[in-house]
Amino acid sequence: MAFPSTLLLLLIAAVLLPLPAALCKPTRTLSLLATPLSPDPVTTPAASQSLDQQQLSLAAHDGNASTLHFRLAHREDFALNATASDLLAHLLARDAARAGGLSSLLAAVGNATRPRRRGGFAAPLLSGLPQGSGEYFVQVGVGTPATASLMVLDTGSDVVWLQCAPCRHCYAQSGRIFDPRRSRSYAAVDCVAPICRGLNSGGCDRRRNSCLYQVAYGDGSVTAGDFASETLTFARGTRVARVAIGCGHDNEGLFIAAGGLLGVGRGKLSFPTQIARRYGRSFSYCLVDRTSSVKPTSTRSSTVTFGAGAVAAAARASFTPMGRNPKMATFYYVHLLGFSVGGARVRGVSESDLRLNPATGRGGVILDSGTSVTRLARPVYAAVRDAFRGAAVGLRLSPGGFSLFDTCYNLSGRRVVKVPTLSMHFAGGAEVALPPENYLIPVDTSGTFCFALAGTDGGLSIIGNIQQQGFRVVFDGDGQRVGFVPKSC
Repeated sequence: MAFPSTLLLLLIAAVLLPLPAALCKPTRTLSLLATPLSPDPVTTPAASQSLDQQQLSLAAHDGNASTLHFRLAHREDFALNATASDLLAHLLARDAARAGGLSSLLAAVGNATRPRRRGGFAAPLLSGLPQGSGEYFVQVGVGTPATASLMVLDTGSDVVWLQCAPCRHCYAQSGRIFDPRRSRSYAAVDCVAPICRGLNSGGCDRRRNSCLYQVAYGDGSVTAGDFASETLTFARGTRVARVAIGCGHDNEGLFIAAGGLLGVGRGKLSFPTQIARRYGRSFSYCLVDRTSSVKPTSTRSSTVTFGAGAVAAAARASFTPMGRNPKMATFYYVHLLGFSVGGARVRGVSESDLRLNPATGRGGVILDSGTSVTRLARPVYAAVRDAFRGAAVGLRLSPGGFSLFDTCYNLSGRRVVKVPTLSMHFAGGAEVALPPENYLIPVDTSGTFCFALAGTDGGLSIIGNIQQQGFRVVFDGDGQRVGFVPKSC
C-alpha cells in the first residue's frame, strides 16, 4: 500500500531534522555540597600549639630508609581570630601577586638522570589557609639537635632556605627562629664551592670566605643571608645530611607564618636534585581540601613523599609526559590539550594557546603548588567558562562576580546542587576529572559560589592547588612524567 504524500514528507522531515534537546546526550553532573563560608572567627587547634606538639617526630637517629613521608599543612592552620571571608580575601590577593610574578619571570626570561634508588622518605603537609595563604607547609627539623620548622612547599622555586638568628630583618613566623650557632651539623659553604657558583644571585664574604645567597621572588619578596650545609630531619627520624640551604638574616615580603621555603623545582639547587644520588628525583604530594584544617571533625591530612616510594604508591596514576622549558629549568610543564564540561569536549580551545614556545620560553602550562587559582590563557578560559555557563542551566548566575572570579552563582538555601562535570585532558591520554569542590568554591557567608578558574594575559597558564586537591600528584623526575591519582589523600 502506498503512503500518502503528506505522511511521507513528515517521515522524511523527522529523519532530517535535529533531535529535540530532550533526546540529545544529557549533560553529566556531579553533586556539590553547597556549604557557605562560616561567619565565625577561625581558631584551629594548630594555631594554639607549638610545632613540637604537632605530630612531627624528630628523633635524632639516622634512618636508612630510602622513602620519606611528610605531613603537609595549609598556611591557614595557624590563623587566630580571622573569619573565613577575611582569609579568602588575603588568599586571593597573595595569589594574584604569585601568578603575576611567575608570568613576569618568564616574560623576562623570554626576552633574554641519575639511577633511581629504592624507597625514600616523606613529611607532613599543613594548609596555610588560616593565614590567608593558598600555600601548603611541610614540617621539617633543621640542624643537630633538630629545631622544628614549617617550610612552604614550592614547586615553582629551587633554593631551600629558612630564617636564621641573628635576624636583621625577619617577619613573624610560627615556632622558633633557627639559630645556626646551636647546631653541631651547620657548616658554611665557602666561596669556591661548585654549589656556591651555582647560585643565580649572591656573593662572597671575603673576610670569612663564606658564600652568600639572595633570592628575589616575582611578588617582590626577598630573602638573603649565608649559604650553608645542614642536616634536615623528617618524619620517623629520617635524617638527610649536607643539604645546601640559605640561612636568611634579611627576609622581607609576603612570607607569613612559615619559617622558610623548601624549593622542590627542577633546578640544580632544588631539594629533589640535591638528594637525587640517593633517592632519585621523584616525589609526590596529596593536598587535602584547603578548608579541612578549619573543620574540627576532619581527620584527613596531606603528605609529601620523596624517593621511589612516591612512584610505587601511584599504581593507579594517569600519567602525562613532563615538559621542559629550555629558558627556565625550574618549572614542571605539562601538555594540556583541552577540557570537557558536562561530558562534552569544549570547542574553541586551541592547543596553540596552551603550547610552550621553546625559542622564547613563553606560554605553556605548569603545575604549581604555590598558586591556588588555576590561570588559563584568556581565549582558553573564555571558552571553558562559556561552556560551563551554558551547561549550568539550573544554577542562578550572580551579577558582578567576586574579586578575580567573573562567574558566580547564588546557591543560598540549597543543600546539595547538581553541577556540570569538568575534566582536563593531557598528552598521552591522561584525563583528570575534577570533583565539584575543586572548581566551584564558596566565597561568602550568604551562599555565593564561584567558578574557581581565571584568565591571564601573561602567556603562562598555571594549574593551581585548588584544582589539585584530593589527587596524589606524582612528579616522576626519573621517568620524566607527571601522574594524577584521584581520591588518594
